Parts: sequence; structure tokens; C-alpha cells
Amino acid sequence: MSADPVLARLDADLPQALERLMTFLAIPSISTDPAYAADCDRAADWLVADLKALGATAEKRATPGHPMVVGHIGEGAPHLLFYGHYDVQPADPPELWHRDPFDPAVEDTPAGRVIRGRGAADDKGQLMTFVEACRAWIAEHGALPCRITFFFEGEEESGSPSLVPFLRENADELAADLALVCDTGMYDRKTPSIVTQLRGMLREEVVLRGASRDLHSGLYGGLAVNPIHVLSRVLADLHDDTGRVTLEGFYDGVAETPPEVRAQWDALAFDAEGFLGRVGLSHGAGERDRTALERLWARPTAEVNGIEGGYTGAGFKTVLPAEARAKVSFRLVGEQDPEAIHRAFVDHVERRLPPDVTAEFPMGDGAPATQMDVSRPAFEAARAALSAEWETEAVFAGVGGSIPVAGYFQSVLGTEPMLIGFGRDDDALHSPNEKYDLESFHKGARSWVRILEALTRG
Repeated sequence: MSADPVLARLDADLPQALERLMTFLAIPSISTDPAYAADCDRAADWLVADLKALGATAEKRATPGHPMVVGHIGEGAPHLLFYGHYDVQPADPPELWHRDPFDPAVEDTPAGRVIRGRGAADDKGQLMTFVEACRAWIAEHGALPCRITFFFEGEEESGSPSLVPFLRENADELAADLALVCDTGMYDRKTPSIVTQLRGMLREEVVLRGASRDLHSGLYGGLAVNPIHVLSRVLADLHDDTGRVTLEGFYDGVAETPPEVRAQWDALAFDAEGFLGRVGLSHGAGERDRTALERLWARPTAEVNGIEGGYTGAGFKTVLPAEARAKVSFRLVGEQDPEAIHRAFVDHVERRLPPDVTAEFPMGDGAPATQMDVSRPAFEAARAALSAEWETEAVFAGVGGSIPVAGYFQSVLGTEPMLIGFGRDDDALHSPNEKYDLESFHKGARSWVRILEALTRG
């Protein structure tokens, strides 16, 4: 079954596809606010009805929170699981929006036409690119080229509390050959990407205690230990002079970026100076012997996120504080073990404690990184399909943050995820005036048609 007539159908039916998306966007499915529970339910019902219109068997599945939507259609190999989420962020503060966030519209802007409204990019517009691709394929060929399971969540924006239990309870039904996840973006306006690695994270808090109470610095200064001094040394020692993290065994499980992926990244000619300049910086930090994109996507980090101790109010109070505390996060890559790094951090702190200072660690929770197997033929096939649609070489990209669902598909379902989305850096996710470029919506749907053809060819 050829993609060409399906692509032509998508082009011709774009007005109707936009009309469906506007109806979907108008539902204020805010998962974090109980006042919108009925709207979340309504959004799930809308999706069930739309999937049934495609000919899928679809239903709303109850959870302790907002419902899941599961649909099945097609037959044959491969079996693809497509994931998206129908819930959205709150629209606060409403006065900063140029229009009602739940009265979506297509607007003309200096950069082109955009779809404006809460959820346009995160994730309703992205979700519907795949649904519209399936709709056009069925309209032209009467059936899809393979078996597809749709899986839409309603709690992604509120921490996904029901996700893992639901996956475990329905693993036999949801396990597939490949999981497609749409909640990502382009490398830049013209360069599509497949996210193939996501950093994990370990969160730590350390509290150092010295004297039984805050001390007068004139009476005790110079004799009594100051926990802030100790904490400062502990934190400074997390890195050496080259930017490497000094925790024992920290780099265990950190693999080198494959040469072919490194070549793709080098070809992007990433402008680190411009990237930093947009936030008022001019010099890069971190590991000096690594490129900027490696540091952002493929290397682990240790960052101090907050320090507290002593008197920080207005004026001056001359005390030696009884305690000092800091919050530290570690971004993890490859096979790094969060528990092993937690133990190394505790050891790093305790070996630097002088007499009379004790340490507590109230927090030490984390999740490992997610790495996709790009040697699988499906990844190169999808990359070629994206390159053909956007007429720019697609890249296997990394993401500095985390998308937990991708790791859950691996660990719970045993299904390899493939993350492809068409969002752009200026989409204002979670912010007022969220938008999704009309080009992203249209060419996103066309991209999925090409990917379906590529994954099912031969």
C-alpha cells in the first residue's frame, strides 16, 4: 500500500482535520484541578468516539484518577502501540493570554500560521497528527497496513499516578513490537528528530548540623565549626578542575556516543554561544573535553539546586548557623545506577565531615536513564521517512530531561519506545499563549504516514 494517495488525502482534508482538533482543544481537560474532572472525562469520551469513527474498537478505562483510552485496529505485523495524553496544564494566569485558552483558533503570525490554544502542542495537537494519519490511510486503502493499539492517558500533566499500575494490569494487551510516543519536538524548525536517549535523575538533599543552636559569631567565631563552611567544601568538591564529577564510580555505566550518532550531532553545528547568549551567558561549563551537545544530551551531571543556612533576611544577623542544607540533582545517562550514586554521594559527604558535624539525607530518590536501541532497523527506517518529508536529514537526538513513560514501556511492557514529535522551542508549553505551528500539525501527520509505510514495507 503506497503512501502517495494517503499524503494527497491529508492535504485535501486538512480543513476537516483542523475542525476536529479545534473541537478537541475546546475541552478544558485540566488533570491537576478536581474542578475539571468532568471535562477530563469528556475529553476521553471524545477520543473514544473519534477512534470508533475510524473503525477501531475503543473504550474508556477507569483508573483511581482520570480514565485511560484504549483502542485497537488493524492486523498484521508489526504491532505498534501509539501513546499520547489528552490532559493539559492549567491556563493560569488567564490575563496573559491573547485569547480564551479554550477557544482555539488558527492565527497568522510573523513566523507563519499557528494553532493557538491550551493543549495545541502539549499534547492534543501532537496526538491528533497520528490519528489523522491513520484516518487518511483508512480512507484511501480501506485498512491500516498493520496492527495498531492506541493508548491515551489523562494524568500526564499531574504526575501519571495511575500509569504504571495500569500498564502492569494490562501488559498482555498493551505490549507491542514498538511504542510510538509523540510528546517531543523537532531539533530546530526544519530538522526532525527521533529522541533516542533520555537522562534519568537522582534527587538528593543533605542537612549538616553542628552546634545545638545558632551561635553569636563574636563569642564563638574562630573556634566553633560553621556548617555552611563545611557544606561549601562538600559541594565544591563534587567537581574537579576539568568539570568532571568526582563521586567514586560515578561514570560506571556511561557509554560513549556511537560514532554515527556523534557525526549527526556534529553536522548540526550547534551554536552553543547563541544558546547561552539567550539567557545572558557567554561561556560553557561542564566537562571541558566534551562538545556542547554531548554535555546537554549524553553526559551525566551534578548540579546544586539550592542552598540554605543561617540568616538570609533583610539586614544582618551575625550568627554561626546550627545547620546548613543543600539540594543536589544528578542527571543520569546510560546504565548509571541511581542507588549506587546515592551511596557514593553519602560517602562523599561523610568523608568530608569534621568532628562535631553530622549529616542527614532526607531525600535520595531517582530513576535511571532511558536508552533506545538505534541498531534496530525500525529506527533507521523512521529516520529516512522523516528526512523525506522534511527534506532535511533527521537526527537521532538526546534530551536532557526525562520522559518517564518511555522507560515504563521498556521496564513494564518490554516494548522499545520510539519518540517522534513535531513541537518547536517557541510553542510556549505550560505557558500562556501556547501554540502549535500549522506546519507541524500538517507535516507531522504526513510524517506519520511515511513512517507507517516505512515500518511496514516488505
